[in-house]
Amino acid sequence: QVQLQESGPGLVKPSQTLSLTCTVSGGSITTAYYYWSLIRQPPGKGLEWMGAISYEGTNYYSPTLKSRTSISRDTSKNQFSLQLTSVTPEDTAVYYCGRGHHWLQLTDWGQGTQVTVSS
Repeated sequence: QVQLQESGPGLVKPSQTLSLTCTVSGGSITTAYYYWSLIRQPPGKGLEWMGAISYEGTNYYSPTLKSRTSISRDTSKNQFSLQLTSVTPEDTAVYYCGRGHHWLQLTDWGQGTQVTVSS
């Protein structure tokens, strides 16, 4: 059974870049036809899909976050990563990794990691 584990900084200062890594075990990130997504949930709000990377390495981004978001992967480590630039306190959220056969339909989730943006 695939498992996803997020690792993040915990605390980021405004204007800095948030970097978060998802480590996958029990399955390869290159297995066809899976998509690997980053999702977040700000306090008191719903889930927000941020972007994804496919088994082939193709990127998909939310239009509202595209200018600040980059998702990459390291197939040798079976990891994929998020970089979110120019963060503000509004980027404070629990960040999740997920997997599915479509980037918006996820069947497997990590447990999430809290990231707080504060000076």
